[in-house]
Amino acid sequence: MNTTIEELNARVEAAHGAFEKGRAADPQVRASWLEAVATGLENGGSALVELASRETHLSTPRLEGELKRTVFQLRLFAEEIRQGEHFDATIDHADARWGMGPRPDLRRVNVPLGVVAVFGASNFPFAFSVMGGDSASALAAGCAVVHKAHDGHRQLAARTAETVMAALDGAGAPSGLFSLVNGRPAAEALVDHPLIKAIGFTGSTAGGRALFDRAAARPEPVPFFGELGGINAVFVTRGAWESRRSEIVNGYFSSFTMGMGQFCTKPGLLFVPAGGRDEVRRLLSDALSGFSPAELLSERLHHGFREAVEQLRDKAGVDVLVEGDFAATPAPTLLHTTPAAVRRDPSILRQEMFGPASVVVEYGDESELAALAGMLEGQLTTTLQAEPDDDVTELAARLTDVSGRVLWNGWPTGVTVSYAQHHGGPYPATTSATTSVGTAAIRRFLRPVAYQSFPEARLPEPLRDANPWNVPQRVDGEWRGRGRVANSPSIEGPR
Repeated sequence: MNTTIEELNARVEAAHGAFEKGRAADPQVRASWLEAVATGLENGGSALVELASRETHLSTPRLEGELKRTVFQLRLFAEEIRQGEHFDATIDHADARWGMGPRPDLRRVNVPLGVVAVFGASNFPFAFSVMGGDSASALAAGCAVVHKAHDGHRQLAARTAETVMAALDGAGAPSGLFSLVNGRPAAEALVDHPLIKAIGFTGSTAGGRALFDRAAARPEPVPFFGELGGINAVFVTRGAWESRRSEIVNGYFSSFTMGMGQFCTKPGLLFVPAGGRDEVRRLLSDALSGFSPAELLSERLHHGFREAVEQLRDKAGVDVLVEGDFAATPAPTLLHTTPAAVRRDPSILRQEMFGPASVVVEYGDESELAALAGMLEGQLTTTLQAEPDDDVTELAARLTDVSGRVLWNGWPTGVTVSYAQHHGGPYPATTSATTSVGTAAIRRFLRPVAYQSFPEARLPEPLRDANPWNVPQRVDGEWRGRGRVANSPSIEGPR
């Protein structure tokens, strides 16, 4: 059932009240709330996975792994906020001899934004949905969350939200800190609501851009942290192709068909030296012989996949390398083109096909690759398949310009949840310069505030000289208290 506008308003107002009550909770208390949610999801995991399997066509092992990732992420974020580096607590004591004249006492700290609206994704019903990265990082930052359930798994979203709210209540968190809404009218009203202070989104470019524009058009525009997708181009040097083409083709096939090609990090373009087209077809056909297709997530996505493939296939200079189909469980499609064709029509390099399809581009000389990379739009990832002695300096620089994560001799469909992870990229990959995966994602939902000449007792705890929360502080230019490292292992997860 869709949430009414009256219900939406009540939930946002309750979330704001919960934020006001919980914003000053110390890191230990806030961490305990995240850990309670992790335990609740873990304890209810079997029922949640069974429900997810019925609604999404995804396999039980895949869903169990995704739920494990979600639980791990919550516990990692709990440990991260206990360490306190996200506060970026900075203290400049008054200094009459400061180089540009007397300096007052200045102290800066990151504070939570307020109520965050989160829009879940269809392709990851745990990891990027109700208690996925956006919700978890917003709660870790000290915000309240109102989550818009994805229509592709409404029952699972409702059950997950019930589990989350029960866990937060049991841990003593303020009532209303997390809630769920359904339906397009509620979604639009959520973006417009004046108490919403930021928005997290994972989904399509069209849907994300519409919400991004709506958020910017508000009387008070708010940050919109949208992940909109990408092509994730892979560039293979001649040396790598000559030494290990079979390995590369098999890795490429496994990556672009993983999860039936419904990952935002799926490699949608493969640049290889010209002259090996027949061998590429043979190797891909061999790999296809052992492939077991599955249903796509929904009829709507299936229709969009077919439309995208047909649109790209019909462009001038594009032909079919391996013929797939659009059956209920579609066989993969491989298209083929050339640099000449993409120079005439750069849109060939920019068409996302959300499903088991990809494009092979045969280039004539490696000197072309940097310019071809420069034709790409913003990417979540780009990949170099190269040998140690290959001169790829210029190409690597171009890939850095257009992507958030650059891989060397790997495949992009694995996004670990860790400290150094960056899952983002220039538009249209995302709408910001931030990450939606890893501990740095927490900082999206914080903003800095400086306090000048405040009495010690009236300062937030992270800025007091006594440092009651024992967080890292930069005092008069010198860091104190850094170096405490969590002992949590990272865990790989496809995305």
